[in-house]
Amino acid sequence: MTAPLADRIRPATLDEVVGQQHLLAPGRALRQILQSGEIPNMVFYGPSGVGKTTVASIIARNTQRHLVKLNGTTASTVDIKEAVAATNTFEGIGGVLLYLDEIQYFNKKQQQTLLEFIENGSVTLIASTTENPYFYVYNAILSRSTVFEFKPVGREDIEKAVNRAFQFLSQEQGRPILPEEGVCRHIAAACGGDVRKAMNAVELSTLACDVGGPAVEVTLESAQELTQKSVMRYDKNGDEHYDLMSAFQKSMRGSDPDGAVYYLGRLLEAGDLPSACRRLLVCACEDVGLAWPQIIPIVKAAVDSAMMMGLPEARIPLADAAVLVSLAPKSNSAYTALDKAVADIRAGKGGPVPRNLQNKHFDGAEVERKGQFYQYPHDAPHHWLPQQYLPDSLLGARYYEYGDNKTEQSFRAYWDKIKHNGS
Repeated sequence: MTAPLADRIRPATLDEVVGQQHLLAPGRALRQILQSGEIPNMVFYGPSGVGKTTVASIIARNTQRHLVKLNGTTASTVDIKEAVAATNTFEGIGGVLLYLDEIQYFNKKQQQTLLEFIENGSVTLIASTTENPYFYVYNAILSRSTVFEFKPVGREDIEKAVNRAFQFLSQEQGRPILPEEGVCRHIAAACGGDVRKAMNAVELSTLACDVGGPAVEVTLESAQELTQKSVMRYDKNGDEHYDLMSAFQKSMRGSDPDGAVYYLGRLLEAGDLPSACRRLLVCACEDVGLAWPQIIPIVKAAVDSAMMMGLPEARIPLADAAVLVSLAPKSNSAYTALDKAVADIRAGKGGPVPRNLQNKHFDGAEVERKGQFYQYPHDAPHHWLPQQYLPDSLLGARYYEYGDNKTEQSFRAYWDKIKHNGS
């Protein structure tokens, strides 16, 4: 079976690697480490298809080490021990470099086994992960490793790789492969910074346009069809999911409707309708809040409609809601007040509920002044009268502060007139 184009064209030197110049340019950290010949334990963190495996392979080759590749989704403790055993063979005489892809899938026990061999120098580890290593990698391994973040590759760099891929296929097949104007640019833009996706698109578009002639003319239409939605990077359990959710809410909180509909679109294109609905409801309560409390049932109605419609029609009420939340006045005064109160509760501040607020019950013999003494506010003018509500130890505590929006300021003026003027 023929290996994928991405493997056949894999760079053999650091100079051939596209992107990652913050790590690999002359004078940069990772290149300096490679040139020193002393390879430490490392963790490569970043999205798929950006060169983590390629760089590990180059490091192994340039340091004359035996490279063992394992994947955290399928490897076991036995596989780790077998990799270590290679140190006693002829091919492992220069040392063993263990490349462990998707280390986040190793459980704690497996990572502890790996730690044992790292500590005694049996292997040098290069682990890669698409998730934040500080959340998923055992702390003891992190403390013995250097973390390098790999980033999505820019369009210009990927376009160079796409051109090179078409040239490689031409040489491999011994006939011209001629991409139509705009094909390379489109593939580079549509792969979402993933070089492997771009290579797959090059190979598939070539196959799709191969009619058996002396040359292959790759059309833009074919490239567009094969790369549809490939720009999407999305994993409901991964960092990208939480980054999109965060960006969606922060755009609405920041009153930017353009950002809001863009990130909403990315969520919906990934088919994640529930997450989009949940975040809209959260934002309506958390970020608009008392500045315009009527927005909460409005957004709830839009979310209910969207869930009833399903995609693609659900995008219509959700777009209305996202723009509405973005343009609405903002206030976080209510939940900020709650957070302050909870902080006091967790700090042990408080005390018994004041007698006037307790449920009716008989006073004990030790109580000198018997009675509840609760005053019913609705019997007073304006349905308010002064009485104690907080426990004795918290008298005078202030949790709620009026927001500077029209709604809360009107409430403030109303209660200032009643409470302070007594009228």
